[in-house]
Amino acid sequence: MNKAIKGYVKIVRFDHWIKQTFIVPGIILALFMEKHINIETLLLYIKPIILVSLSTSFVASANYIINEWLDAEFDRYHPVKKKRPLLTANLKTSYILIEYFSFLTIGLITSLFISKTVFCMELWLAIMGIIYNVKPIRSKDIPYIDVLSESINNSIRLLIGWFTIANNTLPPVSIILGYWMGGAFLMAVKRFAEYRMIGNKKIASLYRKSFALYNEKSLLISSFFYAMLSIFFCGIFLIKYKIELLLSIPFICGLFAFYLNMAYQSDSAVQKPEKLFHEKGLMLYLFFLFILIVLLLLIKIPYLNIFLNKILIEF
Repeated sequence: MNKAIKGYVKIVRFDHWIKQTFIVPGIILALFMEKHINIETLLLYIKPIILVSLSTSFVASANYIINEWLDAEFDRYHPVKKKRPLLTANLKTSYILIEYFSFLTIGLITSLFISKTVFCMELWLAIMGIIYNVKPIRSKDIPYIDVLSESINNSIRLLIGWFTIANNTLPPVSIILGYWMGGAFLMAVKRFAEYRMIGNKKIASLYRKSFALYNEKSLLISSFFYAMLSIFFCGIFLIKYKIELLLSIPFICGLFAFYLNMAYQSDSAVQKPEKLFHEKGLMLYLFFLFILIVLLLLIKIPYLNIFLNKILIEF
């Protein structure tokens, strides 16, 4: 395979398809709130779950293609991204556009086999890719808006997962906002790790315009702010819909702390989310947290209703 063909394959970022696991919480949430969770119920939805995973992966790849294409002039200032195909291989604009529209079309058509609502969510995901990457908006160049406009894709994925199962209702707004702010935390920490790794504000600003108005302190404080908002909105959801899940909050806070600590590592994996699955410590923690949440979903702890009691406790 020649260098150009490898380049066209690489800009699709097939290794990023693992990110579609962000759809899973939406699926689990819908199964918990809208359906009875059992093997028979889950088997009925295997086909739409597979289709929605493929659909979202193709739309996401379309976004990655225009991201790499339009970021090429800036990536030359990044110590790692300067090796991307757009800078090292002779890729033609016409072929890149054909590749973009092909992946986008396949993704959107596939979503129609699930529902019109899922199609609208996939279209929204594609539009966010344009808002994030394409001038005159190009939100990735605007401090704070860059983080918020990229991380909203987390909420879109949550909605995609939800509408795959429950097509006629919306998930609670509190969990949508909590998921969005959780994504904003991840994105802000990624920016923080990138800024530290480059280590030169001038070069960092040439690579990413928003870095001209960022610094380590502002990025760290913003990530803390997003984490608090995420916990706040998730807490509202947990108290209102499944009080037992409140016991998972300390461990979710621990996950935020664990992830932030990773940002201080040399060449941290938080800069490359697709590489996070190679972090054994993080994966073990996530596995523990997943098991804990599943158990809390299945059990009832009446004593926790004290948090819902509006009457003052007398003693």
